Amino acid sequence: MNAHASPRRHRYAPAVLVLLALILTGGLYALMGPAAEADTASASDIEDGQRLFQANCATCHGTQGQGTDVGPSLVGVGAASVHFQVSTGRMPMASNSAQAPVKPAQFDEEEIGKMAAWVATLGPGPAIPDAEAVDPALGDPANGMQLFRTNCAMCHNAVGSGGALTEGKYAPALYDSTPTQIYEAMLTGPQAMPVFNDSSVTPEGKRDIIAYLMEQREVTPGGLSLGSLGPVSEGIWAWVIGIGSLIGIAVWVGAKSS
Repeated sequence: MNAHASPRRHRYAPAVLVLLALILTGGLYALMGPAAEADTASASDIEDGQRLFQANCATCHGTQGQGTDVGPSLVGVGAASVHFQVSTGRMPMASNSAQAPVKPAQFDEEEIGKMAAWVATLGPGPAIPDAEAVDPALGDPANGMQLFRTNCAMCHNAVGSGGALTEGKYAPALYDSTPTQIYEAMLTGPQAMPVFNDSSVTPEGKRDIIAYLMEQREVTPGGLSLGSLGPVSEGIWAWVIGIGSLIGIAVWVGAKSS
């Protein structure tokens, strides 16, 4: 027998190599991959969030967020949905109506963050966007205008003034919404609004939309905006003020001549 021949490989060697490769891949992904929202919160924050939730939200959504006959399940809605609904005052809902209205928030940002962190542990869902994702200074308002008017203007008006929908619902005005809330609304699709995931509107596109909406809050270069409601308010102005003034002048001239 040749003494320099290579030793025989163990029959389990391929399986061991595959197992090591899987462990290495999983470890690299855990280190380099995006962290889940729940992982960024401490255990004590999550426990505090659970207590806040059970004291203020469990009546409608169940003690474990499983939903009841009154409120839907929150499993898988993600932290972004909780932050949007609670920071805008829509939740807790004061009464059962066609749409939850905006009102002053009942919790501060720290408390909202804790509740969102606990709900995020119930199932995977959209996380609260970071500051860079919603920074309007990094967006392109021109591209945002095109995206907004293609996807959003039919409900929210061309500049975000809002508008009426069916069955007592409405698209709210966006002038007082924060960039984070606007991004979260696109991620989660609250109430009658559809979800705009990253395949329909990219994260960069969402930031461009935010940049466009922030520019609409600047001083209107044309003067009086008439609520920025387009032909509705402009038509009323033309008929009531414009034509009304012409009729008044005609009557005055006729009275003077007689």
